[in-house]
Amino acid sequence: MHVDCGTLVDGDGRVLEDARFRVEDGTIVEAGPREEIDTEGDRIDHSGAVVVPGFVDAHVHMQGLRTMDPRDWALADETACAARATADCRRLLEAGFTAVRDLGSSVALGLREAVESGDVPGPRIYTSGRSISQTGGHGDAHFLPYEWSRGGGLGISELADGPDECRKTARKRIREGVDCLKIMTTGGVLSEKDSPGQAQYTDAEIRAFTEEADRVGIPVASHAQGTEGVLAALDNGVDTIEHGFYLDDAAVERLLETDATLVPTLAIMFRIVEEGADHGVPEYGLRKAEEAFEAHVESTRRAYEAGVPVATGTDFLGPELIPHGENALELELLVEEIGLSPVEAVEAATGVAGRTVPDDVGALTPGAHADFVVLGSDPRDGIEAVRDVETVYRAGERVVPDR
Repeated sequence: MHVDCGTLVDGDGRVLEDARFRVEDGTIVEAGPREEIDTEGDRIDHSGAVVVPGFVDAHVHMQGLRTMDPRDWALADETACAARATADCRRLLEAGFTAVRDLGSSVALGLREAVESGDVPGPRIYTSGRSISQTGGHGDAHFLPYEWSRGGGLGISELADGPDECRKTARKRIREGVDCLKIMTTGGVLSEKDSPGQAQYTDAEIRAFTEEADRVGIPVASHAQGTEGVLAALDNGVDTIEHGFYLDDAAVERLLETDATLVPTLAIMFRIVEEGADHGVPEYGLRKAEEAFEAHVESTRRAYEAGVPVATGTDFLGPELIPHGENALELELLVEEIGLSPVEAVEAATGVAGRTVPDDVGALTPGAHADFVVLGSDPRDGIEAVRDVETVYRAGERVVPDR
């Protein structure tokens, strides 16, 4: 099968007019100018449209949550969460997101299996399972008695302390078949009794996670907002920095030296600051988001201008404030707030975001999954074109019909 494109943005730095790519067994085998690619097999004609790789959201929570109050998360019924998460999968596909990296969920492993078996339509899911936090850290349910929170009071996280316990928890995740590990090396916005600037986990604890992940070839993501926690994560082998609110020159330099990827998650912060009070975000979350937002934008801009790979990630969970299906907001913010060009924003959501998962997604180049999106307008004329999704393909098969 071959696909003819009016314009092809391949996710790997090329924008080609009158392009073509060829697909065999769900994989791209050849791509380039139309006259250079064989016309073997069936033809899919998108010669009048812009074709881009399927978008990748590199930071989501596929938990089917429907409120912004962490107390509700602790009480949520897991079966109801799983059912609602299947609806979120459909919304993601319809928005052109053919892959997501889930960084904290109790249901995503089962959801991944249901999607891969074809029982539930959805994007490729790469998941950490429950995220891992120190006691009193960002993933702890601070409002619960310790005895209740110990096993993971928020539903999307678990507690582990000391190098030995951290190592064993990493091994448990690997035993479950996760695609990555997610740890917390700073406090955060929606955790009640810590702050984004507070460092969490010791060097030895972080190394326990990264050593175990390295043994099986999976990456480690760190929730890291303050500089000290960012540096600790990078110095001890973490692969991606999530959020990065307060990046000084040393942190930016270390990101470059380690070739780590920054996933700033501007969208959730933007939504909390703009509308969080109307959607039940706790007062402490509103306050911390407002205090950090300007620095967050500036840090992301500094990293981008220095050449740090910046990937799209929304941190969306499913509630009305941050619903799956509106994940293209992150691309728009990268253009409007950070200064990326529209093509660079598309690449942040494709090739760069693809760096964060151990698989070939985010590009329309030989060897990559044939996941692609047909847009009804050209993002070079305005980033809002990424919402103009006409058709979505996964592994070369149409999963969202023409609109």
